[in-house]
Amino acid sequence: MMARHFLPLVLFSIAIPLASARAAPSCGNGNFEAWLSDFKTEAAAKGIPQSAIDTGLAGVTLDQSVLGHDREQHVFQQSFEQFSGRMVPPRLKRGHNMMLQYGSALSRIEARYGVPGAVLVAIWGLETDFGVNIGKFPTIRSIATLAYDCRRADMFRAELLDALRIVAHGDLKPGEMRGAWAGEIGQTQFMPSSYVKFAVDFDGNGRADLLHSPTDVLASTANYLASYGWQRGKDWEPGSANFGVIQQWNKSEVYAKTIAYFADQLARGP
Repeated sequence: MMARHFLPLVLFSIAIPLASARAAPSCGNGNFEAWLSDFKTEAAAKGIPQSAIDTGLAGVTLDQSVLGHDREQHVFQQSFEQFSGRMVPPRLKRGHNMMLQYGSALSRIEARYGVPGAVLVAIWGLETDFGVNIGKFPTIRSIATLAYDCRRADMFRAELLDALRIVAHGDLKPGEMRGAWAGEIGQTQFMPSSYVKFAVDFDGNGRADLLHSPTDVLASTANYLASYGWQRGKDWEPGSANFGVIQQWNKSEVYAKTIAYFADQLARGP
Protein backbone atom coordinates (compact mmCIF):
# COMPACT_ATOMS: atom_id res chain seq x y z
CA MET A 1 0.00 0.00 0.00
CA MET A 2 2.73 2.33 -1.05
CA ALA A 3 0.95 5.69 -1.23
CA ARG A 4 0.30 5.94 2.48
CA HIS A 5 3.92 6.26 3.51
CA PHE A 6 5.06 9.10 1.35
CA LEU A 7 3.01 11.26 3.62
CA PRO A 8 5.21 6.53 5.22
CA LEU A 9 13.88 8.11 13.45
CA VAL A 10 15.61 11.14 14.05
CA LEU A 11 16.05 13.29 11.00
CA PHE A 12 19.56 13.36 9.67
CA SER A 13 21.44 16.59 9.35
CA ILE A 14 22.57 16.53 5.75
CA ALA A 15 25.38 18.73 4.60
CA ILE A 16 24.92 19.67 0.95
CA PRO A 17 28.19 20.78 -0.60
CA LEU A 18 28.33 22.85 -3.75
CA ALA A 19 28.86 19.63 -5.68
CA SER A 20 25.21 18.74 -5.08
CA ALA A 21 24.26 21.34 -7.65
CA ARG A 22 25.28 18.89 -10.39
CA ALA A 23 22.50 17.48 -12.54
CA ALA A 24 20.59 14.53 -11.12
CA PRO A 25 21.15 11.16 -12.82
CA SER A 26 19.08 10.85 -15.97
CA CYS A 27 16.34 8.25 -15.64
CA GLY A 28 15.92 5.38 -18.08
CA ASN A 29 18.99 6.27 -20.14
CA GLY A 30 19.50 2.71 -21.35
CA ASN A 31 22.44 1.99 -19.10
CA PHE A 32 21.56 1.16 -15.49
CA GLU A 33 25.21 0.82 -14.44
CA ALA A 34 26.03 4.31 -15.70
CA TRP A 35 22.92 5.69 -13.98
CA LEU A 36 23.92 4.00 -10.73
CA SER A 37 27.43 5.44 -10.95
CA ASP A 38 25.95 8.93 -11.34
CA PHE A 39 23.59 8.29 -8.43
CA LYS A 40 26.50 7.29 -6.18
CA THR A 41 28.12 10.63 -6.96
CA GLU A 42 24.89 12.44 -6.16
CA ALA A 43 24.49 10.53 -2.88
CA ALA A 44 28.01 11.43 -1.76
CA ALA A 45 27.38 15.08 -2.67
CA LYS A 46 24.30 15.02 -0.44
CA GLY A 47 26.22 13.85 2.58
CA ILE A 48 25.64 10.09 2.50
CA PRO A 49 28.75 8.40 3.97
CA GLN A 50 30.80 6.57 1.37
CA SER A 51 30.68 3.39 3.46
CA ALA A 52 26.87 3.36 3.28
CA ILE A 53 26.95 4.01 -0.47
CA ASP A 54 29.44 1.20 -1.04
CA THR A 55 27.68 -1.40 1.10
CA GLY A 56 24.15 -0.35 0.22
CA LEU A 57 24.60 -0.31 -3.53
CA ALA A 58 27.11 -3.12 -3.94
CA GLY A 59 25.98 -5.52 -6.65
CA VAL A 60 22.64 -3.77 -7.21
CA THR A 61 21.10 -4.59 -10.58
CA LEU A 62 17.89 -3.68 -12.39
CA ASP A 63 14.89 -5.84 -11.39
CA GLN A 64 12.54 -6.28 -14.33
CA SER A 65 9.97 -8.00 -12.11
CA VAL A 66 9.59 -4.78 -10.09
CA LEU A 67 8.90 -2.83 -13.27
CA GLY A 68 6.33 -5.45 -14.19
CA HIS A 69 4.56 -5.09 -10.84
CA ASP A 70 4.59 -1.31 -11.19
CA ARG A 71 2.90 -1.45 -14.58
CA GLU A 72 0.32 -4.03 -13.55
CA GLN A 73 -1.24 -2.13 -10.65
CA HIS A 74 -5.02 -2.14 -10.64
CA VAL A 75 -7.51 0.25 -9.10
CA PHE A 76 -8.76 -0.99 -5.74
CA GLN A 77 -12.36 -1.99 -6.39
CA GLN A 78 -13.52 -4.06 -3.40
CA SER A 79 -16.28 -2.67 -1.21
CA PHE A 80 -15.77 -2.18 2.51
CA GLU A 81 -17.95 -5.22 3.20
CA GLN A 82 -15.92 -7.37 0.82
CA PHE A 83 -12.51 -6.19 2.00
CA SER A 84 -13.19 -6.13 5.74
CA GLY A 85 -14.99 -9.46 5.54
CA ARG A 86 -11.96 -11.00 3.90
CA MET A 87 -9.29 -9.34 6.05
CA VAL A 88 -10.60 -8.98 9.60
CA PRO A 89 -12.16 -12.30 10.73
CA PRO A 90 -9.07 -14.44 10.01
CA ARG A 91 -6.90 -12.02 12.01
CA LEU A 92 -9.20 -11.25 14.92
CA LYS A 93 -8.19 -14.02 17.31
CA ARG A 94 -4.50 -13.43 16.80
CA GLY A 95 -5.08 -9.71 17.10
CA HIS A 96 -6.59 -10.24 20.54
CA ASN A 97 -3.58 -12.38 21.46
CA MET A 98 -1.20 -9.64 20.31
CA MET A 99 -3.10 -7.12 22.45
CA LEU A 100 -2.44 -9.35 25.47
CA GLN A 101 1.13 -10.27 24.59
CA TYR A 102 2.22 -6.67 24.06
CA GLY A 103 -0.18 -5.09 26.52
CA SER A 104 2.51 -3.50 28.66
CA ALA A 105 4.35 -2.02 25.68
CA LEU A 106 1.10 -0.80 24.13
CA SER A 107 0.17 0.98 27.35
CA ARG A 108 3.53 2.75 27.42
CA ILE A 109 3.22 3.63 23.75
CA GLU A 110 -0.25 5.09 24.26
CA ALA A 111 1.00 7.08 27.24
CA ARG A 112 3.69 8.66 25.06
CA TYR A 113 1.93 9.09 21.72
CA GLY A 114 -1.77 8.98 22.58
CA VAL A 115 -2.61 6.27 20.05
CA PRO A 116 -4.56 3.27 21.42
CA GLY A 117 -3.07 -0.19 21.06
CA ALA A 118 -6.14 -1.46 19.21
CA VAL A 119 -5.45 0.90 16.30
CA LEU A 120 -1.78 -0.09 16.14
CA VAL A 121 -2.47 -3.81 16.29
CA ALA A 122 -5.16 -3.46 13.61
CA ILE A 123 -2.67 -1.80 11.26
CA TRP A 124 -0.02 -4.38 12.12
CA GLY A 125 -2.37 -7.24 11.31
CA LEU A 126 -3.68 -5.80 8.06
CA GLU A 127 -0.28 -4.80 6.73
CA THR A 128 1.76 -7.96 7.31
CA ASP A 129 -0.24 -10.46 9.39
CA PHE A 130 1.60 -9.24 12.49
CA GLY A 131 5.02 -9.43 10.86
CA VAL A 132 4.60 -12.79 9.12
CA ASN A 133 4.40 -11.49 5.54
CA ILE A 134 6.74 -8.52 5.19
CA GLY A 135 7.74 -9.22 1.59
CA LYS A 136 10.81 -10.73 -0.02
CA PHE A 137 12.01 -8.08 -2.47
CA PRO A 138 15.46 -6.60 -1.73
CA THR A 139 14.47 -3.07 -0.77
CA ILE A 140 17.42 -1.16 -2.18
CA ARG A 141 17.31 -3.04 -5.49
CA SER A 142 13.56 -2.39 -5.83
CA ILE A 143 13.85 1.31 -5.12
CA ALA A 144 16.91 1.71 -7.34
CA THR A 145 14.95 0.08 -10.17
CA LEU A 146 12.02 2.46 -9.71
CA ALA A 147 14.37 5.45 -9.38
CA TYR A 148 15.99 4.52 -12.70
CA ASP A 149 12.61 4.11 -14.37
CA CYS A 150 11.15 7.39 -15.63
CA ARG A 151 7.61 7.09 -14.26
CA ARG A 152 8.35 8.48 -10.78
CA ALA A 153 12.10 8.89 -10.88
CA ASP A 154 12.43 11.90 -8.55
CA MET A 155 10.26 10.36 -5.85
CA PHE A 156 12.10 7.06 -5.80
CA ARG A 157 15.53 8.67 -6.04
CA ALA A 158 14.68 10.49 -2.80
CA GLU A 159 13.54 7.17 -1.29
CA LEU A 160 16.83 5.55 -2.33
CA LEU A 161 18.79 8.29 -0.59
CA ASP A 162 16.76 7.67 2.57
CA ALA A 163 17.33 3.91 2.30
CA LEU A 164 21.06 4.63 2.35
CA ARG A 165 20.58 6.91 5.36
CA ILE A 166 18.98 3.98 7.21
CA VAL A 167 22.11 1.96 6.44
CA ALA A 168 24.37 4.83 7.49
CA HIS A 169 22.50 5.23 10.78
CA GLY A 170 23.05 1.55 11.57
CA ASP A 171 19.40 0.59 12.00
CA LEU A 172 19.43 -2.08 9.30
CA LYS A 173 22.04 -3.74 7.13
CA PRO A 174 21.44 -3.74 3.36
CA GLY A 175 21.01 -7.52 3.28
CA GLU A 176 18.28 -7.33 5.93
CA MET A 177 16.24 -4.80 3.98
CA ARG A 178 13.59 -6.89 2.26
CA GLY A 179 9.96 -5.99 1.79
CA ALA A 180 7.31 -5.20 -0.80
CA TRP A 181 8.14 -4.65 -4.46
CA ALA A 182 7.72 -0.87 -4.23
CA GLY A 183 10.14 -0.47 -1.34
CA GLU A 184 7.87 -0.69 1.72
CA ILE A 185 9.79 -2.23 4.57
CA GLY A 186 9.09 -3.52 8.05
CA GLN A 187 6.17 -5.03 9.89
CA THR A 188 3.89 -2.08 9.16
CA GLN A 189 5.43 -1.30 5.77
CA PHE A 190 7.17 2.06 5.98
CA MET A 191 8.76 3.62 2.93
CA PRO A 192 12.38 4.65 3.68
CA SER A 193 11.37 8.32 3.92
CA SER A 194 8.87 7.46 6.66
CA TYR A 195 11.40 5.18 8.34
CA VAL A 196 13.84 8.10 8.53
CA LYS A 197 11.17 10.48 9.86
CA PHE A 198 9.18 8.31 12.24
CA ALA A 199 11.01 5.13 13.28
CA VAL A 200 11.90 5.07 16.99
CA ASP A 201 14.02 2.85 19.20
CA PHE A 202 11.35 2.06 21.79
CA ASP A 203 12.92 -1.15 23.10
CA GLY A 204 16.11 0.73 23.97
CA ASN A 205 18.61 -1.48 22.15
CA GLY A 206 20.22 1.41 20.29
CA ARG A 207 18.57 1.09 16.89
CA ALA A 208 15.13 1.55 15.40
CA ASP A 209 14.39 -1.88 13.95
CA LEU A 210 11.07 -2.16 12.14
CA LEU A 211 11.86 -5.63 10.81
CA HIS A 212 12.58 -7.55 14.00
CA SER A 213 11.31 -5.54 17.00
CA PRO A 214 7.52 -5.49 17.44
CA THR A 215 7.90 -2.86 20.15
CA ASP A 216 9.77 -0.54 17.79
CA VAL A 217 7.20 -1.32 15.06
CA LEU A 218 4.20 -0.40 17.21
CA ALA A 219 5.81 2.71 18.69
CA SER A 220 6.96 3.94 15.29
CA THR A 221 3.48 3.46 13.86
CA ALA A 222 2.09 5.45 16.79
CA ASN A 223 4.69 8.16 16.20
CA TYR A 224 3.59 8.34 12.55
CA LEU A 225 -0.08 8.76 13.49
CA ALA A 226 0.69 11.24 16.27
CA SER A 227 2.75 13.31 13.85
CA TYR A 228 -0.32 13.64 11.63
CA GLY A 229 -2.44 14.96 14.47
CA TRP A 230 -3.92 11.98 16.31
CA GLN A 231 -6.14 13.31 19.11
CA ARG A 232 -5.53 11.57 22.41
CA GLY A 233 -8.62 10.06 24.00
CA LYS A 234 -10.87 10.58 20.97
CA ASP A 235 -12.55 7.91 18.86
CA TRP A 236 -11.64 6.99 15.30
CA GLU A 237 -15.04 6.52 13.69
CA PRO A 238 -15.42 7.53 10.03
CA GLY A 239 -15.88 11.29 9.86
CA SER A 240 -13.84 11.95 13.00
CA ALA A 241 -10.52 13.81 13.09
CA ASN A 242 -8.71 10.61 14.02
CA PHE A 243 -10.24 8.78 11.07
CA GLY A 244 -8.72 11.51 8.93
CA VAL A 245 -5.35 10.62 10.45
CA ILE A 246 -5.91 6.96 9.57
CA GLN A 247 -6.49 8.11 6.00
CA GLN A 248 -3.04 9.68 6.10
CA TRP A 249 -1.81 6.14 6.66
CA ASN A 250 -3.76 4.86 3.67
CA LYS A 251 -5.71 7.10 1.31
CA SER A 252 -8.18 4.34 0.41
CA GLU A 253 -11.42 4.94 2.30
CA VAL A 254 -12.18 1.20 2.23
CA TYR A 255 -8.80 0.37 3.75
CA ALA A 256 -9.08 3.14 6.36
CA LYS A 257 -12.58 1.98 7.33
CA THR A 258 -11.26 -1.55 7.68
CA ILE A 259 -8.53 -0.37 10.04
CA ALA A 260 -11.15 1.47 12.11
CA TYR A 261 -13.50 -1.53 12.14
CA PHE A 262 -10.73 -3.96 13.09
CA ALA A 263 -9.59 -1.61 15.86
CA ASP A 264 -13.16 -1.43 17.19
CA GLN A 265 -13.32 -5.23 17.38
CA LEU A 266 -9.99 -5.40 19.19
CA ALA A 267 -10.91 -2.62 21.63
CA ARG A 268 -14.03 -4.53 22.68
CA GLY A 269 -11.95 -7.50 23.79
CA PRO A 270 -12.28 -11.22 23.02
